[in-house]
Amino acid sequence: MASRFIKLSAFLQKYQTPLIITGCSGIFAANLFYNAFPDVLFRPVYQAWYRGQPVSLSKKLEDVFQQVIKEYGITSSKNFTAFPSFGFHPVSAGIPWLPAGAQIGIPENFISTPNNPSGITNRKVLINGEIVDWSSDSGCALKDALVFSLDAQKFAIAREVACLQSGGPVLTAAVAPFCLAGTWLYSIVLKQMFWIRTGPAIFRGIANIVALGLGTLFYFITSDAVNQWIDYSSDWKAAGLSCDYAKGGVEFYDKILSRNKTLRSLMGEKGPKMYASSGNLFPANLIQLKHTPYTSRRERILALLKNNEV
Repeated sequence: MASRFIKLSAFLQKYQTPLIITGCSGIFAANLFYNAFPDVLFRPVYQAWYRGQPVSLSKKLEDVFQQVIKEYGITSSKNFTAFPSFGFHPVSAGIPWLPAGAQIGIPENFISTPNNPSGITNRKVLINGEIVDWSSDSGCALKDALVFSLDAQKFAIAREVACLQSGGPVLTAAVAPFCLAGTWLYSIVLKQMFWIRTGPAIFRGIANIVALGLGTLFYFITSDAVNQWIDYSSDWKAAGLSCDYAKGGVEFYDKILSRNKTLRSLMGEKGPKMYASSGNLFPANLIQLKHTPYTSRRERILALLKNNEV
């Protein structure tokens, strides 16, 4: 058993560089695979269905989508495809410059207007095992939070376009392999600093454990930083298209915050655990923030309007 461990250690020591390159490349490819084939791996998951059949995108939403694509300055709309999705805000995946292109899911509640909320009220929404009564006070509040103006809809779609067009999925996929390579470098540096590169195996093992801990912490910090940068950058690019887009962005986040506050009260004991009183989502854990605060995103767009930067 000991001889096998020694042989494995010798093998890893000898081929550590090609192994780390192969490992990083594999992780990057695995993380990107989902976005490389969004029509196969993403769209079926978020596609809206009705009576066992996939729903087709309405002409109204298709026109709004094409208008956003044109106003964003994309010359060819073939790289972007829209489809009706479940949920209450747009979702997206894909890499526009790859053959499969990008897919953007537009929720059916975007069809709704204050005078005709059928895209919302014709759904049965379950919260804590109970169907939401759209005629109740909380139901009306939730319904109002799910009805967006045309400008807010266009901002929400443009935000997804901006994220995909700027390579957001590629940056996200690169975080894990980047941190793995960093962990390897930490290990080398620690061993060089304390002169244990060729020392006893137990000291090298301790150095590897410390490097692994640093690498894990670095991954959480980097992942949050990249996600926040992508979110803020996408908001800034979408809001920067025009003053109407920026005003739509403020409305969009106002509605999300209002929706989350309503859900906080409807969900009983689970509500305060998931949503803050402001409407922001609570962090996934103490180390990882995970969600960019909606209040912060709203304030940044307000600052753009205040400073006349749109």
